[in-house]
Amino acid sequence: MTFLTIGHRGVMGVEPENTLRSFVHAERSGMDVIALDVRLSKDGALVVLHDPEVDRTTDGSGAVADLTLAELRALDAGRGERVPVLDEVLEAVGTPLQVTVRDRAAAGALADLVLRRDLTARVEVASSEDALLAGAARVVPGVRTSLHADPVGGDTGALVARALAVGAGTLALDIRRISLETVEAAHTAGLRVTGRSVDTLDLLRLARALGLDGAATDFPEIRSTGRFTA
Repeated sequence: MTFLTIGHRGVMGVEPENTLRSFVHAERSGMDVIALDVRLSKDGALVVLHDPEVDRTTDGSGAVADLTLAELRALDAGRGERVPVLDEVLEAVGTPLQVTVRDRAAAGALADLVLRRDLTARVEVASSEDALLAGAARVVPGVRTSLHADPVGGDTGALVARALAVGAGTLALDIRRISLETVEAAHTAGLRVTGRSVDTLDLLRLARALGLDGAATDFPEIRSTGRFTA
């Protein structure tokens, strides 16, 4: 079984997160998957941003939903980078993408894009919202989905059941909260399990010891030290 390295918002430990610069760096570093986040601008563009506001990651301020694409594009997202739209990312890199959505409108726009461009082999939909994943599976036949969650009260069975109920193929969990019991139960149910954020060699060793299928990381160095197979 091959262990997947997932570039978290590109390689946000060394580049401005969720920018074309960060995604290209992730691809050149050999990341197997690039994870990013999308939101809708005021005028309906599917833009690549994590936060609901632009304050932390750009030189601007305000809610993404209150800004037009033109206004977002005028902002500096770090080192002169601009806020990209998802179409630009698809053109800039060929690495498979894991795209996280947090609201129904963005999820709908992403599903439309995946259908229109026939991207089911290239794009995995991720979310912590069960309804969004279930909806994506209904709208886009064959789409791969990843449930971002964490065990609550150690109830491994409920977590696995939740993923299966929404048709997720992968559970993405906080590396510091994953138990071997959870991994084994998920694997028995046919689910993959990935850990986040695996940013040190100690955490990489933990991911391997737990038998995870992959790890999301902020740093390209994890890729060069993490090329192991089981």
